[in-house]
Amino acid sequence: MNKNVLGVAFALTALAGLSGCAGDKPENPVDYFTFNDQPLVRDVVDDMTKKEVLQVGGQPSSVINRSVEPGTCNNYILNNDGHQQPYYVSFNSADRVDSKGFMTCQQMEENARARARVLGY
Repeated sequence: MNKNVLGVAFALTALAGLSGCAGDKPENPVDYFTFNDQPLVRDVVDDMTKKEVLQVGGQPSSVINRSVEPGTCNNYILNNDGHQQPYYVSFNSADRVDSKGFMTCQQMEENARARARVLGY
């Protein structure tokens, strides 16, 4: 009996956790292992300045103004053995890194808008 209750509780907890992420587009963990030696992935850290990021990663393929939070976002295309992967570096209004990851700036903004709707911002 206790095993059944525990199993149901686990399943409900897992479903509740997944439903909270419905607006998020998850990143593929394989991308981190494929591109972890790329300077943008390896060397860029939170609170780094935009100037430092440009020294590490060079000019981005595009830059967008953020709409959910003040700031900008740089789109990059990483390359490894013929495999291309979008990567973004987001800056706050003080031009400091506040997030980065394996998606485009547009996808990151969509996720931020979805989170803001869920949280009531």
